[in-house]
Amino acid sequence: MSKLWSLSLLLASLLLLPAAPLHAQVDQPSIHVVVNLVQLNVAVTDAKGNYVTGLSPADFSITEDGITEKIATFAEGNAPSRRVDPSTGKFAVDYSIAAATPGEGFTAADLPQNLSAAVAGANVFILFDTSNYMYRGFVFAQDAISDFVRSLESADKIAFYSYSRNLLRAASLTSDRSAVIRGVRTTVAGDDAALYNGLLLTVRDAAKCMGRKVVVVFSNGPDNASTVPPEDVAELAQSTGIAIYMISTREAKLEPVSTAVFERMTAATGGKAYFAKNWREEKEAFNSIRDDLAHLYSLSYYPQLNPNRGWRTITVKLVGERLKKYRIRTRNGYRPEPARIASSAATPEATPE
Repeated sequence: MSKLWSLSLLLASLLLLPAAPLHAQVDQPSIHVVVNLVQLNVAVTDAKGNYVTGLSPADFSITEDGITEKIATFAEGNAPSRRVDPSTGKFAVDYSIAAATPGEGFTAADLPQNLSAAVAGANVFILFDTSNYMYRGFVFAQDAISDFVRSLESADKIAFYSYSRNLLRAASLTSDRSAVIRGVRTTVAGDDAALYNGLLLTVRDAAKCMGRKVVVVFSNGPDNASTVPPEDVAELAQSTGIAIYMISTREAKLEPVSTAVFERMTAATGGKAYFAKNWREEKEAFNSIRDDLAHLYSLSYYPQLNPNRGWRTITVKLVGERLKKYRIRTRNGYRPEPARIASSAATPEATPE
């Protein structure tokens, strides 16, 4: 009995001892919330279609679902992006940064803080129709694309893809024009056209890049083999900040459904649709896209708190009476990616927002 009583007292004393601090047993996790920049490519033109140049961040206002946003970075044409002081609306410091967009997983900490590391120009993904719709005028189309590649600014990087039933990545994103043109010249025509399948994969590739991103599609006819609806492609392009430009021939113009889809998709993403009657008009369309890329304004912002997890509407306007006469072309919204929170056992660090 005495031994049992002694054991009881020992157990009671152990239960009364103060508990060890939790952090001494388990490392406290740090929580990192990914905050993305929303990037906009904005074209400003007058009533005659001429580009308006020389505007500053203070000349633009941005709202998202009616909430006023503060511009974080700004660039004109192929110049590197510059940080904007949110309190003044003027450039903060004379260095460049590259902006990330929703869906890419970049944070402010990923952005280069010096001019040499900045991303200037655009990442241009060219998607060429090599289906059996392209038997006529194939060489002329190759010539037009090759001339377009040569004419782009040296700051631009280019990738060349082609599609029929499947997608062919003939040249990865590069500054080497000769490598891209070799990819153009090696294409051959044949098989059905899965345009929207190929375009979806191209948009996904482009979304992985930092900086401005555009997709230029040359299509000679409608889609007859895709399993992906064009609406899904358009929404992904909008949400990832990728402008789509489409050049099509009169054969595609004869198909009313394709014409309407091309026009809606390009307008929603801030791009343009062209319908060329001959090879000369094809070259003119490529020249128009080149000029557009050289005159776009690039604006980005960190979204203010917004409970809307669905489609968010973006409105960009010009500020001041003298600018109201000009026209703006840009994407009209995006769908934010789901909130992503990373947990680790490392010492907590401040994550820029």
